[in-house]
Amino acid sequence: MVFSSIVFILYFLPVFLLAYKIADRKYKNLTLLFFSIVFYSWGAPKFIFVILGTTFLDFHLVKWMNRSENPLHRKIMLSLSVAVNLGLLFYFKYSNFFIDNVNQALGLFGFNGIVWTKLILPIGISFYTFETITYVVDVYRKIHKPLQNFWDYLVYILLFPKLIAGPIVRYHDLADQIKDRQLSETSDNFLIGFYRFAIGLSKKVLIANHMGQHADILFTWNYADLDTWRAWSTILAYTFQIYFDFSGYSDMAIGISQMIGFKIPENFNNPYTAISITDFWRRWHISLGNWMREYLYIPLGGNRVNSKFRLYLNLWLVFLASGLWHGASWSFVLWGAYHGLFLVLERMFLGTFYNKLGTWIPRIITFFLVCIGWVFFRIDHIGLAWEFTKRLLAFDFHDFPVFDAETNFYFILGFIFSFWSAFPILHSIQNEIYFKPYGIGKHLLVFILCFGLILVSIANITGFNFNPFIYFRF
Repeated sequence: MVFSSIVFILYFLPVFLLAYKIADRKYKNLTLLFFSIVFYSWGAPKFIFVILGTTFLDFHLVKWMNRSENPLHRKIMLSLSVAVNLGLLFYFKYSNFFIDNVNQALGLFGFNGIVWTKLILPIGISFYTFETITYVVDVYRKIHKPLQNFWDYLVYILLFPKLIAGPIVRYHDLADQIKDRQLSETSDNFLIGFYRFAIGLSKKVLIANHMGQHADILFTWNYADLDTWRAWSTILAYTFQIYFDFSGYSDMAIGISQMIGFKIPENFNNPYTAISITDFWRRWHISLGNWMREYLYIPLGGNRVNSKFRLYLNLWLVFLASGLWHGASWSFVLWGAYHGLFLVLERMFLGTFYNKLGTWIPRIITFFLVCIGWVFFRIDHIGLAWEFTKRLLAFDFHDFPVFDAETNFYFILGFIFSFWSAFPILHSIQNEIYFKPYGIGKHLLVFILCFGLILVSIANITGFNFNPFIYFRF
């Protein structure tokens, strides 16, 4: 089930909110858990048992680990829990990739390949695997005590707003809210959460879907026949699609969570206004960046290393892992290595150079580099990705592409809402809607606006036969 579907908007969400509202306080978590299981099972009924089984094992392993004072026993329990979760992630997500590469290598030497049944990837496995790891690591580090009730732990893992595509919520950020969120279950929070959901839905339906359909059509062309104008219009369409698709989903997840009293972390902060690749990763998929820093970069030594070489290597390794996390493909690995390379270069000298250029020139350079990177994110075959990149850089300008008025309109929307926070007045409007306190007059104005966005979005969903979520594949 996806947030931008008629089933979710008009049936599942209203029924859930009504049931949650009338449930006695001691049954609210069970109500939330029931609807979360239904939500996940709607699209992947078989895989719900994988989640339930691993959460049961994790809960008891962590409980035993927490009771032990023996450092060796604690490390064994930690290692076992992490190994089980990463093992399942590797099995479902990377075994096809591994077997395919082994078979290619065997074929070079004339051997028969390994016979293997292709596996289907459980929806959202990359996201909830990382959250199970935060639970055991946070308890191991004694950052927070474990949950005493298994059903509460299931709520943490299966909380449906963030279950499928994040944000990735670290255990210590949510633990206390699972037990008690009575003070945050207010009418004000409910309305502000509704506004956030409406804005996210409109970003997804009104911009991402239209840009995505345009990109999908253009990506079917023979890349060798593309001139530079056409190539750039293609990758720009995808650049806007992936941002408004994923940030729209995050807005909806944050909004639904706020409607029921949860505060989950922000996941995007106007990433296309970044003035460096380093700045981009402070703004793009923030929850993944925080996870990688806290649970991978710091354990590798982080900034506290004896040499710059080791520092740069750590940065690069983290982004290789980030690329591989996104997908089992060499193009994703290359995408991660590409971003890691520019982070290292910015640490070495590029950041100092950018500082001398003001704001807008580094911003344009960064956006250009991000767009180039999206080529390898979008095109699975590295050879084809290189071919497309060459067309972007060919300076082969023929006829300027002329699209229909509707496509041009959505391109303009994409540009406006990608960059408007770069202008102080527009940025202040954004902050006013997202983060500033609400009075009665402001509530009335924003409610009318967001209710209108909901209606227009529903009309688009029913009349537009294109509604994928990119990050569901991860």
